[in-house]
Amino acid sequence: MLSRAATLPLTSAEARRIWLRAQRLDVREPFGSGSDAVAAAVNQLGYVQIDTINVVERSHHHILFSRIPSYRRTDLRHAQTVTKSVFEYWAHALAYLPTETLRFFIADMKHYRLNPGRWFASVQPNDLRRVLRLVTRDGALTIRDIEDDVLQDKLHPWASRKPSKRALEYAFFLGRLAISERNGMLKTYELMTRHFGWEKPPKAASATEIAAYLLDRALRAQGIVSLDSVCHLDAPRKPAVAKLIGARVRRGELIPVAIDGAGKQEHWTAPGTLDASGGIAPELVHILSPFDPLIIQRKRTKLFFGYDHKFEAYLPKEKRQFGYFALPVLVGDGIVAALDIKTDRQNRRLLMQKWTWVGNGTKRSARRELKRNIEEELDRFEKFQLGD
Repeated sequence: MLSRAATLPLTSAEARRIWLRAQRLDVREPFGSGSDAVAAAVNQLGYVQIDTINVVERSHHHILFSRIPSYRRTDLRHAQTVTKSVFEYWAHALAYLPTETLRFFIADMKHYRLNPGRWFASVQPNDLRRVLRLVTRDGALTIRDIEDDVLQDKLHPWASRKPSKRALEYAFFLGRLAISERNGMLKTYELMTRHFGWEKPPKAASATEIAAYLLDRALRAQGIVSLDSVCHLDAPRKPAVAKLIGARVRRGELIPVAIDGAGKQEHWTAPGTLDASGGIAPELVHILSPFDPLIIQRKRTKLFFGYDHKFEAYLPKEKRQFGYFALPVLVGDGIVAALDIKTDRQNRRLLMQKWTWVGNGTKRSARRELKRNIEEELDRFEKFQLGD
């Protein structure tokens, strides 16, 4: 128990409306258009996860499309490569982040110098010096520009046989290189200082500042937070964040809330957040990525929405409930279906592999209207999938 302050009870319906408002999924076009909209969306969400699976459009483009109806893939490229308002680094996974927050990751970059971990332990110092020398001398490059590697046996199924690829990745995690451009999953690496036009990187944030950044980021993107949701896959920072939450509760800057069904798990919100929550158009439809911030923390999604998402890409076919790469469908303030969709790029169409009703979608009386609204959104989703 972090605080003895009076706890405000909230129904799950009230809690999810607050979260949807924070995620900007309560209106159709919250950020406008273009690369400025991309920067605004990434700032609001805190980060946008990158993933390699491309059964449908990759997660980073999909997440942005869910909040920017006019989104074009070139908008993200412009934000990353031209205006440099976003950058890539590791959040709980590889992600796009607001460039103004880069200083909160300098400590992680320094950590990799002292603790390369199992993934980078095999990088030879000569390989690291070599790729840094190549980028310094010749400018930004991709792994395809390095043709003289002596191939090695893989140490992991996902690893490359090229020593230079692992060295480039390590230099990126060290903060020596930035990903200055991305074409599909092909990354272009540039010296970080040269990419951003810095003489040297920003000063690293302190541990106290990092804890405040994580808490503020979660409050902005989630509306209501728990210690687990603030420190998703980042348990070592929980003590510092818990201490900060306690201090803010004592100062009246945060309010403890009890969500129906949460049991002993504590949640908090800012006082103004409760006043800002409102209604959501019941016909508003979003077809979400399984890596969307609304879905990626599975236990939280189940608590707020009563929906237990299954990511089944790595399960045998006979054990799948929703399908290989099911996409949750949000209608109004409820998740009502999971659609296993595949993009047939050669024939330029979407293939519906499986349609599973969940939540209110299991009520036959509601299905006709829900299906009509979802199919209208599927038309728009198909145009995005097959567009430039």
